[in-house]
Amino acid sequence: MTTSSVSALLQRLAQEVDPWAPGFWRDFGIGMLKPLAATAAVALAVALSSTQRLGIEAEMLYAVARSFLQLSVIGFVLQFIFTQKSPLWILLAYLFMVTVAGYTAGQRARRVPRGGYIAGVSILVGTGVTMFLLVVLSVFEFTPQYIIPVAGMMVGNTMTVTGVTMKKLHEDVKSQRNLVETALALGATPRQATAGQVRRSLVIALSPVIDSAKTVGLIALPGAMTGLIMGGASPLEAIQLQIVVMNMLMGASTVSSILSTYLCWPAFFTKAFQLEDSVFSE
Repeated sequence: MTTSSVSALLQRLAQEVDPWAPGFWRDFGIGMLKPLAATAAVALAVALSSTQRLGIEAEMLYAVARSFLQLSVIGFVLQFIFTQKSPLWILLAYLFMVTVAGYTAGQRARRVPRGGYIAGVSILVGTGVTMFLLVVLSVFEFTPQYIIPVAGMMVGNTMTVTGVTMKKLHEDVKSQRNLVETALALGATPRQATAGQVRRSLVIALSPVIDSAKTVGLIALPGAMTGLIMGGASPLEAIQLQIVVMNMLMGASTVSSILSTYLCWPAFFTKAFQLEDSVFSE
């Protein structure tokens, strides 16, 4: 698939959405009937949860209502950004996504001091480096129609991977504290003393990304590929974009997760290369 063909498709889809056009809101309301009808699946889930006495019915309804509102709002926000010429809007949208992702990943690894900052920097560097390579190599054009959806996929994926990496690293160092302290006492650096824990946390965090790349297309059609096919692109064009997406997700996730382990050390160790008691105390 050529860059121009995808660009033309995305621009056509963007131009078809004009909030100020006559009949837009009527058509928008009619279009939302299908998403509303799809809530029947949620009703089934709520009924099953109630039958099994899981006690998560309210949380399910809240999550669905929140996603409905968030996606509706972001749709109009993206439509506005897509019509702007300044690249500043792209950067602002990207930084907003990174900020939210960093906070969310930091909450997953809340035992790590300054976890939100560490996750945010790791996600920013990992996705930024990957995006820069894609733009320099002319894989994608630096336009909102390309950068924002692609950045969203990368940021969302690296958020999960980085959060798991930090959380697992903290847990392993804590559970194997005696081994780490013995290595430090024998003259090992923090990196050497925690090499096994770092390797284990990275393998666990990156395994879903690797498994997804191994089975893509065999078990399920990914979102990017499905979206293009439903938007009118041919399956052959869609798979080319999906290959790019899988490659960039693996690259960004690896960079972000590895960087997060390096950024964790100042919080895990004192300047004297000793484990920080406040971080690993019960």
